Amino acid sequence: MRKQFVMLVVTLAIPAPAPALAQADSAKAADVIPQLVARLDLERYKATIKALTAFGDRRQGTDRNRAAVDWIEAQLRAYGCSNVSRLKYDYQPPVTRTGNPPPRDTSRASGGGRYRGIRARTGVNSDSLKQPDARVRALDAQPSTAGAREEVYCTKIGTTHADEMYIVGGHMDGIGWGEAANDDGSGTALVMELARVFSSTDVRTDRSIRFVLWNNEETGLNGSRAYVEQRRALQGTKDEPKWLGMIQHDMMLFDHGMPRADGTLTGTQRPEADVNIEFQTSSKFAVQAQQLAWVFQVANEKYATDYPASVGSHMTNTDSAPFQDYVPAISLRENERGTQIGAGWDPNWHQPTDLYATYNDADFRLGLNAAQTTLAALAGLTGATLK
Repeated sequence: MRKQFVMLVVTLAIPAPAPALAQADSAKAADVIPQLVARLDLERYKATIKALTAFGDRRQGTDRNRAAVDWIEAQLRAYGCSNVSRLKYDYQPPVTRTGNPPPRDTSRASGGGRYRGIRARTGVNSDSLKQPDARVRALDAQPSTAGAREEVYCTKIGTTHADEMYIVGGHMDGIGWGEAANDDGSGTALVMELARVFSSTDVRTDRSIRFVLWNNEETGLNGSRAYVEQRRALQGTKDEPKWLGMIQHDMMLFDHGMPRADGTLTGTQRPEADVNIEFQTSSKFAVQAQQLAWVFQVANEKYATDYPASVGSHMTNTDSAPFQDYVPAISLRENERGTQIGAGWDPNWHQPTDLYATYNDADFRLGLNAAQTTLAALAGLTGATLK
């Protein structure tokens, strides 16, 4: 039995391409990582989330969504991020025999893991009257229509290996008649803050980093699927660097623990809250994705200020999924997607209560710790230096 255990450890310890890059580049970046992490600021992170909530829930196919896309692009340009572009695609929702779009399946998807412990009800709120704030209700009133969609991305261009890149994403659309502050204003703001730091004129990276703010996540990952469909075959050309890894950020703020027996949750961040880093064991790049996840866990251990990270194997229902069979892909979030969020651990998920005012500094700081984790890991993976 002991021999079998030792063999397992040795097998899991075999380095994959992503950790090998981390080892090669992290030594060069080690001295600058604390300086880069220090450029992340809680108040600035909060302000970016609050600015996003000014557009309401940013539901895809609406004027408020298009206005938010414009605002995100303007911010990325102001940061000095290179190659600010839009990916365009057409979205036509599936229609049932009744002529109406089918309700979105909010249950855990295949690969989401087993539910354990107490469960609370989850779902998508579609009743405008459950939003008591008339201002938010008015912001969210315009319904979605099918048709043309756009999403913004920009790139930190590497100095020595510009033809290789990591993709970092968060989705900017939301649903539920709230402000989509956590789902996914928290992830969008995180990606934007990383774009700001890495785009500073004194920051250089050997490899490129692409920052993408997906659209249409809530309708079935349509924005990220469109990116994969349009750009996967372009890898290695002047139009698309080779993908080294994909890192998604989706819901970063609320880790208040398992529901009580009556379905309620504590109103404060639990002391043992953590950043969940997930990969998918059923993906073609499962081994490499797992090892990429451990690179991020180590970065959290060294550089995150408040909350630890844990690694899980059931990444599901998020924008890293369309990438998982083409490149090592992981997701950072507040809870395990399938076994915790899907079991009702976040009562604000797709609800009118997903408002900026719902969250406190302990919640926002969990998101900031995820930003510290990703920034530190990327700095090592891409060989970041300061002029």
